[in-house]
Amino acid sequence: MNARHDDQTDHGEQGEARAADTAEETREAALSAPRPGGTPHAGLTRLHDADFRGFASDNYSGVHPEVLEALTLANGGHQRAYGADAYTAALADAVRREFGDRAEVYPVFNGTGANVVSLDLMTQRWDSVVCARSAHINTDECGAPEKIAGLKLETVETPDGKLTPELVDRVAYGWGDEHHAQPAVVSVTQSTELGTLYTPDELRAVADHAHAKGMRVHLDGARLANAAVALGVPLRAITTDVAVDVLSFGGTKNGLMGAEAVVVLDPDAVSRPLFARKLNGQLASKMRFLSVQLLTLLEGELWRRGAGHANDMARRLADAVRDIDGVRLTREPAANAVFAILPPEVTRRVQARYPFYVWDEATGEVRWMCSFDTTEGDVAGFADALREESAAR
Repeated sequence: MNARHDDQTDHGEQGEARAADTAEETREAALSAPRPGGTPHAGLTRLHDADFRGFASDNYSGVHPEVLEALTLANGGHQRAYGADAYTAALADAVRREFGDRAEVYPVFNGTGANVVSLDLMTQRWDSVVCARSAHINTDECGAPEKIAGLKLETVETPDGKLTPELVDRVAYGWGDEHHAQPAVVSVTQSTELGTLYTPDELRAVADHAHAKGMRVHLDGARLANAAVALGVPLRAITTDVAVDVLSFGGTKNGLMGAEAVVVLDPDAVSRPLFARKLNGQLASKMRFLSVQLLTLLEGELWRRGAGHANDMARRLADAVRDIDGVRLTREPAANAVFAILPPEVTRRVQARYPFYVWDEATGEVRWMCSFDTTEGDVAGFADALREESAAR
């Protein structure tokens, strides 16, 4: 019996030795592996033409080089997960400096997530949200606010994508009527889906009107930076200072890689934001990589530089095509979007060379978006292509 015990002990010691050897080999292999930022894997090849450009969306652009550097900087060692890291703490400080001392920030993965979480924070399941019919939450989010947050969208037709107190009143009524969804939030977009801008006074008028009715105000700021640059104001001038309660702050359209944020400007307007973000599937485990991107956008005013360049390119694009036969600008560009009407056959031919979207099939109106990395050469090339295809028609 003792011999059997000794035999078992020998095998156990041998097993422990083999395990120790394996662990050491694994450690040595990990230490000898290429470090982040080193040479790409030998089997990795670029699958796209890095010189190919289009005007379909500012989401098509890559990641700003300064953001890539920041991601590399944050990618070392271990940091606590789920937002208890140094970069998320620094982001909270930066947001307070930009938006005011009461501002709270909750990084999320995407714009739809930011909008759904924002609206969920301010509504009950019997509530409604007033928005323009053209609003992104109504037209481009697959019903996510209604299906996930459990609210009702009350849409209003607008001539320019902007709400006014009078337009809000068309659908905001029925408080106390159990047969009617209860109007709880007004949601505005800056800049709007039609490329237009609210002035600070226009935003303040909508917010004051909504608050007087006991409603809260949400601002979809996917392109807030472009609006602020175009208006020549700081970010807080069209958010905090005009009494917006909750902001969806955009980053992906301005050089970030999958990082947006819910910014609560009035904490009294919301309920349990940490739980709402988690419940809606927007809580990042490795949040430092979202936070460091947003931090980079705010510090050094990268947001202003990127958006300002995109706006400048949109104006240049409009000037370059306005005299082309068959092209009619439907409005002057206010931020980084250009809208025009083209003959359908010209649209199809130019799209094959420079991707862009048709905005209105009925009228032939198209939309061209510029981004932080749009170049003067891109604009000139597109204008030449449009001129050639229009002449060929």
